[in-house]
Amino acid sequence: MRERLCSKVGCAREAVSTLTYDYGDQMAALGPLGGEGDPHAHDLCAIHTDRLSVPKGWVVVRHETLRV
Repeated sequence: MRERLCSKVGCAREAVSTLTYDYGDQMAALGPLGGEGDPHAHDLCAIHTDRLSVPKGWVVVRHETLRV
């Protein structure tokens, strides 16, 4: 399996989580790295996973396996 990198511009770290957005519900879902790359999702490294911010009024749903 090919290593997947963080989707953030200029970041070359290995991705550890996958982020998806639901614009209609103003929600961001963050979970473990998906099995395959998805053009509608964003893979993030550990640093960008921890620094995730969303627009005011949005909700972030974090999958339990990401909590330390």
